[in-house]
Amino acid sequence: MSTLLRNASLLDADGRREGWVLIDGDRIAAIGLAGVDAPPPAATVLDLHGRTVTPGFIDLHGHGGGGAAFDNGAEEIAAALAVHRAHGTTRSVISLVANPLDDVEASLSTVAELAASDPTVVGAHLEGPFLAIGRRGAHAPEFLHEPDAETIGRLLAAGAGRISQITIAPELPGALEAVRRFAAAGVVVAIGHTEADEHVARAAFDAGATLVTHVFNTMPGIHHRDPGPIAAAFDDERVTLELVVDGVHVHPSVVQMVFRAAPHRVALVTDAMAAAGGADGHYRLGSLNVDVRGGIAHLAGTSTIAGSTLTQDAALRTAVVVAAVDEAAAVEALTRTPARVLGRDSEWGSLAAGYAADLVVLDADWRVERVWAAGRALPVDPAEQTFR
Repeated sequence: MSTLLRNASLLDADGRREGWVLIDGDRIAAIGLAGVDAPPPAATVLDLHGRTVTPGFIDLHGHGGGGAAFDNGAEEIAAALAVHRAHGTTRSVISLVANPLDDVEASLSTVAELAASDPTVVGAHLEGPFLAIGRRGAHAPEFLHEPDAETIGRLLAAGAGRISQITIAPELPGALEAVRRFAAAGVVVAIGHTEADEHVARAAFDAGATLVTHVFNTMPGIHHRDPGPIAAAFDDERVTLELVVDGVHVHPSVVQMVFRAAPHRVALVTDAMAAAGGADGHYRLGSLNVDVRGGIAHLAGTSTIAGSTLTQDAALRTAVVVAAVDEAAAVEALTRTPARVLGRDSEWGSLAAGYAADLVVLDADWRVERVWAAGRALPVDPAEQTFR
């Protein structure tokens, strides 16, 4: 069944133009410009009255939502994804915190099974166990350790080819070899939760790391005599920087700086935990207790930020309205750039014929009105979603 979205304002990394989109099956069949290309017939025609259409958002890094955590099995993954789909995220990498190795293996197997049946599940992101204790953030220290061949082998086996990403502190003994091994297995390697200086970061990039996990958070900042890993990432065209734009993790002025310093290399991520799309209160992140007040998550009894309560439509609003990021650049950071990180930018992240029919309709205030994922219309109310 074909669907025509007419009278739309199309916005992707290439900018804004007025026109229409034809969906046929799970693909964009055609795109046309207003006043140039006549809209084709379709089984269903929706007049969007000038609302904005973007590609579906791709989240490289999230831990849950709607009271559900990605570490807690298939049902909770589905419940959390429903919340994020309702906010425009059409492809998700399932991030797993540091846990006992047996539990992580079980979670990897669950994600692999889901990814084989649900096109919106890209794969797993291992945020641990190879993290620096002193930069652990909201990860239990007892489950962190140095990379070793046996653990790497067990993780790769459990992931069954569905590990999309891993975060590694590159200064750990054996870490650079781990970077090389995961990269050779087709896993996107990020540096993060790290004490690395500039030189170690550059060595990790040369070994195959191509991403920085939530830049500025859980790593040394930029100092004029000790530039650190962030400046090294700015300077390396091979490297993309994850950025959490919720007004808490990174100041809006610094958000602007990141977009200027690394054009086309910023990926907006949520790093969302179970409270995303939910109310303040008490939650769990892996084995740790988290308190959420005013939409800000902290490890219970501490000032340590424990993920976010962010959804990607809110990240877009904050980037454009608060941080004054160019709208096309902000959309690119939610769509084409994360697709490129995953090696899927010929399929996802653009409004063009042949691309996946992952689409988001936004009102004038950058709020989600409609979502299509793999050509299927999803309800905005997550309680109504039955994608799988």
